[in-house]
Amino acid sequence: MSRDILLMVDALAREKNVDREIVFGALELALASATKKRFKEDADVRVAIDRDDGDYHAFRRWLVVPDETEEVVLDQQYLLSEAREVNPEIQVGDYVEEPLEAADFGRIGAQAAKQVILQKIRDAEREQILNDFLARKEHLVSGAIKRLERGNAIIETGRLEAVLPRDQMIPKENLRVGDRVRACLLRIDRGVRGPQLILSRVSPEFLVRLFQLEVPEIEEGLLEIRAAARDPGVRAKIAVKSNDGRIDPIGTCVGMRGSRVQAVTAELAGERVDIILWSPDPAQFVINALAPAEVTSIVVDEEKHTMDVVVDADNLPQAIGRGGQNVRLASELTGWQLNIMSQDESQRRKDEETATVRSLFMERLDVDQEVADILVEEGFSTLEEVAYVPINEMLEIEAFDEDTVNELRNRARNALLTEAIASEEQVSHDVEDLLTLEGMDNSTARQLARGGIKTKEDLADLAVDDLIEIAEMDEARARQLILAARAPWFESQS
Repeated sequence: MSRDILLMVDALAREKNVDREIVFGALELALASATKKRFKEDADVRVAIDRDDGDYHAFRRWLVVPDETEEVVLDQQYLLSEAREVNPEIQVGDYVEEPLEAADFGRIGAQAAKQVILQKIRDAEREQILNDFLARKEHLVSGAIKRLERGNAIIETGRLEAVLPRDQMIPKENLRVGDRVRACLLRIDRGVRGPQLILSRVSPEFLVRLFQLEVPEIEEGLLEIRAAARDPGVRAKIAVKSNDGRIDPIGTCVGMRGSRVQAVTAELAGERVDIILWSPDPAQFVINALAPAEVTSIVVDEEKHTMDVVVDADNLPQAIGRGGQNVRLASELTGWQLNIMSQDESQRRKDEETATVRSLFMERLDVDQEVADILVEEGFSTLEEVAYVPINEMLEIEAFDEDTVNELRNRARNALLTEAIASEEQVSHDVEDLLTLEGMDNSTARQLARGGIKTKEDLADLAVDDLIEIAEMDEARARQLILAARAPWFESQS
């Protein structure tokens, strides 16, 4: 029988022009499937065929999983501690195996094995077609709509099936069977029927690919599209940059009498495209992105990654756009959160911030309003700046002499010290419950308290990754602490 297996493998490999290993793999699956039918439960069976003599052996196997796994599939899994009773060296992800008597090859029959092999060959062919497609780096896909299924368009693209989902079509676009459409590759889904290309006509990537098609200078590297944002079917913005000083990036993308941008707009069902000049300076980039609205001033907050953009009252509707469209697209394009406001709003916010900082200085530094106003006018906004800015900078303030500067710095440092002591006392109070937990130490408890984790219940609710992020420790210790914090849960259930 072993010789029959080798003869069959050689014959099928020649007939189907596939590697012998694919045929061996298919036979092993067929034998494993037949052997598995002996069990009422869902057993995991592996069959190994010797490639030299054709002998084959079957094994039932159980996957080794961590001890803390909440739901263990008894027919297919072993906890690590139990598996190590069988093999002390075994690790999570290994298998515990038990020899079985394999199904007889003659009972399975060559036909059943052949069906498995043919299926594997078909799968291999589909993968090869997909790999050939990916190797061509065709980011834009075009074809005729073959049929419509539940609102999704099935598109014929050579030997591969492509799907344009309803949510990836341009809104109000009325596509029919037989229409030729163009879209960009969004992702590849590997389903039961083989790999499927999932397409999109609403992604910013589609807009970029259309411009690459219409503007040869992009393909040649003379121009770059640095960013794109879309409100599909209505309006879009792209940011372009020239790598050649002799080329006008905006004019090149617009084309002679607007021919290039009009071709893109026609493909996008009339979507209006604003072409923006990219700038390495974020503030200038935002000003360009908000055009044609004119910006009066910008305040950049690097920490929050936001910009307060001030425009004249007349420009406010234009800067915001209908339904906030213009500012939303500009924000997506630049990657900054943009707050558009009029000059009156800006002044009102500035006055509020000034009043807050003034009150802080008057209260914490014990100074009058005149001194606090001088600090605010000189650009100070926090106690840390007053305490630790280089003394030479503060001595440049005409209204302050050296004694005043030193006194202000000392008061600021004392205020910060008092604040730190109060904070540390609060942390010491917060860690009391955590320190009663087995395996907890003072340093870890303080790290957790500063991160807002103040009780064992707070710790029990954390995931392992969250704990590692808050307090520096390895995964094993994080898991151990969380399990210790959760111990009362299991006691209440027993």
